[in-house]
Amino acid sequence: MAADLRQTPAWFLWLAVLGALHVVAFSSRLLVHLAHCLRRPKDLRRSYGAWAVVTGPTSGIGRSVALELARRGLNLVLVGLDAADLQEVSDTIKSRHPVETRAVVFDLSLVSTPQGDEALRRLRDVVEGLDVGLLVNNAGVMSPRAAFLHEADAEALIRMIRVNLWATTEVTAAVIPGMATRGRGAVVSMGSATSEAVASFPLHAVYSGTKRYVAWLSRGLAAEYGGGGVDVQCQAPMFVATAMIDGFSAVWRPAPLVPTADAYARAAVRWVGRGGPLCVPSLRHRLLWRLLAAVPGCVQDWACLREGLRQRKTSRSRGSSTASACHASNRVGNCLTSE
Repeated sequence: MAADLRQTPAWFLWLAVLGALHVVAFSSRLLVHLAHCLRRPKDLRRSYGAWAVVTGPTSGIGRSVALELARRGLNLVLVGLDAADLQEVSDTIKSRHPVETRAVVFDLSLVSTPQGDEALRRLRDVVEGLDVGLLVNNAGVMSPRAAFLHEADAEALIRMIRVNLWATTEVTAAVIPGMATRGRGAVVSMGSATSEAVASFPLHAVYSGTKRYVAWLSRGLAAEYGGGGVDVQCQAPMFVATAMIDGFSAVWRPAPLVPTADAYARAAVRWVGRGGPLCVPSLRHRLLWRLLAAVPGCVQDWACLREGLRQRKTSRSRGSSTASACHASNRVGNCLTSE
């Protein structure tokens, strides 16, 4: 046996050692994830407070998270673009769960404008005096669709930056002081695997850039406020079955690894306050994340660019009808896609 080892090339032994270390590291992360999943769910109301603020609660992940929080007994402040949509989700929540809801109409793409400042004041007035223990920064847009930077509509890029980056900062700054004063609370912001799990996200570079900001903002705030009892985290989902992923080819979103919005929301709420400042609540996403980690960055760049070019070609072929619809609507919310 010793003779066989001496005859084995050194490079092969090194590869075997590296492979074993990788398996150990992967297995340990998987066991930690499973341990979190098997732990008894945290009583969010007792741990943080009676109220939660959720942005973008009328569709997709945000709607499912709002319903899950209500199921867990939290009252909700719903922050969204359209009053009718907020009323609908509020009625749905109260028909299923004995909780209170309040609505704040806030077009987050107008943040840091006179209209946005007025909406932010309304939000501050609503949360003042409430025991707000949880903020979920869910609202986000991915518009314009795949395009080279010089082709993209500058106004659409600015709106996206305002919603994904600026509004997340402003809403957090409006809600977190109460948590700091009470010495308890949690802030959860929805990031994206596009800024964490892949080397780059060409033709969606600004979108992934805004999500990278969310991740680093969360890391910094976790260090700032963690010692005072406020948990801050960025959750970085991969594909979830919402309207946002419709433009991606099926090979990029294999059905077994794409949870529904309700399934993701259950995992997301369970992970509040756990997993550190950056976490991946879905086990399916965690597995896909590890698979991607084994792919060289140059290969990831090539594959992502090919997918971006395919989306660009598809969106250009139907661009005229979409542009006409957005122009006719005269509402920025209809031209943007929520998380």
